[in-house]
Amino acid sequence: MAETEQITVATTSAGPGGTGEPGETVNLPVVELLTGRGFITGKSGSGKSNTASVIAEKLLDNGFGLLIVDIDGEYYGLKEEYEILHVGGDEECDIQVTDDHAGKIASLALEQNVPIILDISSFLDEEEAETLLTEVAKQLFAKAKKQKQPFLMLVEECHEWMPEKGSMGEVGKMLIKIGKRGRKHGLGIVGISQRPADVKKDYITQCDWLVWHRLTWNNDTKVVGRILDNKYADAVEDLDDGEAFMMNDWAEQVSRVQFHRKQTFDAGATPGLDDFERPELKSVSDDLVSELETISEDQQETENRIKELREELDKKNSRIAELEAELQDARDLSRMAEQFTEAMLDQAEDYNPGRTEQEKMRRQRERFADQQASDGDTDAVSEADADGPHEQPPEPDETADATSGGGFGDAFSAFAEDGAAMNGGSASGGADANESSADAGQESDASSTDAESASDSSSVDAEPTSNGHAANTDVVANGAVANNGAVAAPVNGQTETETAEADDEALRAAIAEAVEAEQSDEATGSADSETPADFDGPAVYGDLQADIEELDRKTCRMLAYYREQGPGTPLNAHFSAGGSGDRTAAYARNRELRLRGLVEHVGRGQYDTRLAALVQEESDRRLDDNEVESVVSRLESVFLDGDSD
Repeated sequence: MAETEQITVATTSAGPGGTGEPGETVNLPVVELLTGRGFITGKSGSGKSNTASVIAEKLLDNGFGLLIVDIDGEYYGLKEEYEILHVGGDEECDIQVTDDHAGKIASLALEQNVPIILDISSFLDEEEAETLLTEVAKQLFAKAKKQKQPFLMLVEECHEWMPEKGSMGEVGKMLIKIGKRGRKHGLGIVGISQRPADVKKDYITQCDWLVWHRLTWNNDTKVVGRILDNKYADAVEDLDDGEAFMMNDWAEQVSRVQFHRKQTFDAGATPGLDDFERPELKSVSDDLVSELETISEDQQETENRIKELREELDKKNSRIAELEAELQDARDLSRMAEQFTEAMLDQAEDYNPGRTEQEKMRRQRERFADQQASDGDTDAVSEADADGPHEQPPEPDETADATSGGGFGDAFSAFAEDGAAMNGGSASGGADANESSADAGQESDASSTDAESASDSSSVDAEPTSNGHAANTDVVANGAVANNGAVAAPVNGQTETETAEADDEALRAAIAEAVEAEQSDEATGSADSETPADFDGPAVYGDLQADIEELDRKTCRMLAYYREQGPGTPLNAHFSAGGSGDRTAAYARNRELRLRGLVEHVGRGQYDTRLAALVQEESDRRLDDNEVESVVSRLESVFLDGDSD
């Protein structure tokens, strides 16, 4: 590094606001320049970027380090004469970098004294560019504290990072920090802008040296008047290209100067009609690039690995979804098979003329208890044994049974056939005998009275059994029933026809009394199987409400999506709930809904709510349809009208 104390950048010029003789040399002290705070401003075309380039060239000529933040891609022309590292976001740069390279960039700049152009003009994503600049500034500040080496950072269009109005981002905060505290670590900064009115005044007023090129906008000239003087505010509008007012802390006066033209290619010049010829640019050492390339390769490997892992995760999630769909389909088929088997058993029982409705009900209760036991629900089976089944089969219609041949109608037929067989005849024979008796004429009133009395006495002795049959009943009186329905021999001189009629009357009376007793027993049993008085429908709602309120916000909104939109996929439900569409999160939340019984698979990878079925299950099927609908409506208000945390 050269032991240069000053660099020559301009000469004095004549005109309003000027001091001294025109053509005098203007020098800048290197240490103050490298470690201080500077500001260069001027409208487009006035020469501000040329001034920054002249200062950069003079520093590079003497081996001093610097880093230029290029926002418009106009400083790569320095590579025409200097070995300077050009990093950025496109192929025009020596190497493409990201914020992962920030530490290495700062190390090259401060530790190896490598001049760097940080070109952020090629980043399409502004956030990516801001992140890179923020990290580089942080790394420079941190390393400068250890290096204690003079180093300059030039920042183009600084009004974008340090605005006078509006909020300031992380970049601006870091640049302000360098401006306030970087000097003691040897780190200087120069802000360059064409709109001084838009730059943070806290930065401008703390600068050690300022350069004011031509400005014409009224707000900008007012800034000149406040900082310099009103006479300079008027004169600044008439400055020539490259001409400026310069003020600094090491000279106690404002000078009107003409800056030198830069020696390197002017990449920021407005294109003309002539053919553009790109100059021969110097390349940097392969070692410098290779160090940054190593970081890029490691970064690429990491990105590739992350991509592979995401693809594997997507495949596994897809496979999980397929297996869940297959499992649900298998459950659906199993449920259909059980329903089909039950229907076939019911049909087979309906064809058995010897089975009463009471016996069918008993068999259905037994099958229900067996099914509960096979599902592992021993508590439900125990409760079913003690208080009746959870799902009571429909009660038989006694009137239909008595008239249609089922129930006691079957008992009557069987009883008549048994009686006829024991007397050596048949049911049809008895009917023929009665018909013959009717053709022969009615018997006397006294005979009828005796038959009725016999019928009454037989009905008193008859007792119904649990299956509805009046079995093992011995009625001994005027042709009453005896020995399981056998008709006794005629007594008291009655004719066979009269005896048969009396027997019929007695049989009917006995069966009627048995039916009445059975109905009384069934009414008592039905009352016992009613919902217990202490069963509280709202308790079911409270339990399910607590389950729903335990769900996180997105899971609860997925449940609302299924309820409002009908069957849908977990991904669509998750996206509707505000999710990012990530399959892992979608199926995880959907699995929670499914395990709680709130949704079920309905085929083709789609799910739907099952609130009504869940309410029935939780209430042991003791609620009627209106009560179920009421509980479901209240539950919907939990996740449709409110947000669950």
